[in-house]
Amino acid sequence: MTLSGVHVPLITPFDGTGAVAFSALEALAHEVLDAGAAGIVALGTTAEPASLDAAERRGVVDVIARVCRERAAPLLVGAGTVDEVKALSERPEVTAALSLVPPFLRPGEAGVIAHFAALAAASPVPLVVYHVPYRTGQELRADAIRRLAGLTGVAGIKYAVGGIGADTVELLADPPADFAVLGGDDAFISPLLALGAHGGILASAHVATARYVELAGAWHAGDVARARSLGHRLAVLSSVLFAEPNPTVVKAVLHAQGRIPAATVRPPLLPAGRGTVQAALRHVETLSELAPPVH
Repeated sequence: MTLSGVHVPLITPFDGTGAVAFSALEALAHEVLDAGAAGIVALGTTAEPASLDAAERRGVVDVIARVCRERAAPLLVGAGTVDEVKALSERPEVTAALSLVPPFLRPGEAGVIAHFAALAAASPVPLVVYHVPYRTGQELRADAIRRLAGLTGVAGIKYAVGGIGADTVELLADPPADFAVLGGDDAFISPLLALGAHGGILASAHVATARYVELAGAWHAGDVARARSLGHRLAVLSSVLFAEPNPTVVKAVLHAQGRIPAATVRPPLLPAGRGTVQAALRHVETLSELAPPVH
């Protein structure tokens, strides 16, 4: 299994009372797939999973799994412990688990590799490693990522290192076989695709989904002029969408578009500021001036 294309890590919409808006979640899942998304991530960090109770988390996965089953779409689920990955055996719709590099402890590269070897051995589905060192505190060199790719049951990586550095270039110059490199820093997705990334897991792709899909398709087709121009515009949009803690701005834009019933987020997040939201909406509007997305 090699994952590719744009995957959307769905938010968890809330209604006016603060409860999970399951019908809006279902509609969002269909909307992003209709717009060309290759797959969906449930209970990623964009979904505010730490603020959900067990019943809410179960309900979120129930809804998204049903949509992915109906649409024959890949489904990744955030799961970082042995118990969490084992529980995925009850969900035949799940394609892979998205599993964070252990945060805060900084166990070293050898410790990270041992962790994922144990997790993969327990998991009924392949793992996609979520590498985001500016959040976890743990760096991984290209060689360590190659060692992770060599583990049985590790299918890919969500690569979100905060930029394009020497290790990024080294990894993508000779990527491991049958191992998906999916960009996870939205503002850098265009250069990552240019270097050879297989796709991305992009919260920004809630908004203008078809444009992010078009961007990935343009780079994969070698249409450099189209990809470069579109990539510049989407990088600016992504930067605005992440100008405040994710997913606060994304939720506010979706609410303004009438796609979710409220822009509500749960503590410790606070709602996005009005100026940031207005700036994001202006950038979304400029995308409508482009030619229709190329499929």
